[in-house]
Amino acid sequence: MARVFITRRLPGDAVDRLAAAGHEVDVWREPSPPPAEALREHTAQADALLCMLTDPIDSDLLEAAPRLRAIANYAVGSDNIDVDAARARRIAVGVTPGVLTDATADIAFALLLAIARRLPEGEAAVRNGEWTTWEPDWLLGRDVHGATLGIVGRGRIGDAVARRAEGFGMTVVHHSRSSGIPLDKLLEEADFVSLHVPLTPETRHLIDAAALARMQPTAYLVNTARGGVVDQDALAAALHDGTIAGAALDVTDPEPLPPDDPLLAAPNLIVLPHLGSATHDTRRAMAELAVDNLLAALDGKPMPNPAS
Repeated sequence: MARVFITRRLPGDAVDRLAAAGHEVDVWREPSPPPAEALREHTAQADALLCMLTDPIDSDLLEAAPRLRAIANYAVGSDNIDVDAARARRIAVGVTPGVLTDATADIAFALLLAIARRLPEGEAAVRNGEWTTWEPDWLLGRDVHGATLGIVGRGRIGDAVARRAEGFGMTVVHHSRSSGIPLDKLLEEADFVSLHVPLTPETRHLIDAAALARMQPTAYLVNTARGGVVDQDALAAALHDGTIAGAALDVTDPEPLPPDDPLLAAPNLIVLPHLGSATHDTRRAMAELAVDNLLAALDGKPMPNPAS
């Protein structure tokens, strides 16, 4: 029998499979994430860990957990985990790819439509009593149909966004490590830029002040990848001075974003609380994959969905 620490309550009944397999399950049941000391204390007693993207799993925490032999991240990526340190200790690390592709692509396109057509402003105007008559030039947005969408990162989610864009009659261009057009050219051509790259040392602040300056002043940035891909100080400045027309974010750095963060004072900005995978079916499927990873590792087998 192994002891498994799970840092949040999960949708569905996937966790029951761990108990059914004879493992002891320790679930953090508070509404807020475990603070650093609690995360360290519970992980130190665990043979396996099921953690969230917002849980920092660094080398110090791993050093304090001599029994740990498996980590399942409840996310498609693993940038919150020191994967090299885990592998050095022969700790298997798994992720939950594939099942959140369409849900994340949906939220990316929802953000694109919302920022282009000024939906949050319109909804707020109705609630605030500002809608008193119909005016031909009030709350004018940008056409999505016929526009050019630039996709940065053409993996599963980038492909899914491209399929949605084609349904709107958009011209799709893309940039990735192995195909597409140069990033600078994409930024110059696109009416909408949608980010779908993992967070790595190479992609951190990929969209910086220089990249934003290459975009058209009528263009919009959409980020459903990782907050660190965008230099948020540069983005705030670009929104304030009109370098770009607007931005819509489902991810920030840090998460959650403090309510007094200067970025939130920028105009023409939508920020969501990381809702990309937030559907009932998707979150249940993520739990199943995470548990699959742990059950395999605890049985001495390779994880079906290892971190890359």
